[in-house]
Amino acid sequence: MNHLATERQLSWLDHVRLFNLLTVPRAGLNVPAEAAEQALDLLDMAELVDPEAIAPNVVTMRSRVRLQRPRGDSFEVTLVYPAQADAADNSLSVFSPLGLSLLGARLDEELQWQGPAGETHTARVAEIVYQPESSGDFNR
Repeated sequence: MNHLATERQLSWLDHVRLFNLLTVPRAGLNVPAEAAEQALDLLDMAELVDPEAIAPNVVTMRSRVRLQRPRGDSFEVTLVYPAQADAADNSLSVFSPLGLSLLGARLDEELQWQGPAGETHTARVAEIVYQPESSGDFNR
């Protein structure tokens, strides 16, 4: 399943920052070619909105999200830029397979992504615990 087939809503601020990360050479930023291509496709197809106007049920950068697996267990992740990714606090790079599935996803949307061994994972966006825009946090 192509997780990018669904039209995603992104703030223009997230769009600009992610586009710049992918297109401006940066020391130390190593995005796999496939992930970069998927991210650029997502950015090309996304509906752009003002950060102040983005719906509170949309996953944006720095959102903290609770995902629920089909078997009923759940886990939380925070969607971050690659430099802030840290497994110890469940901060997930936007350019990871799950990160790309999350960006622009909506509450109750079912996501699928590939794990490191090629296995397919599925989870539903059960809760957006924190979204910066709905909290008035535009300085990121």
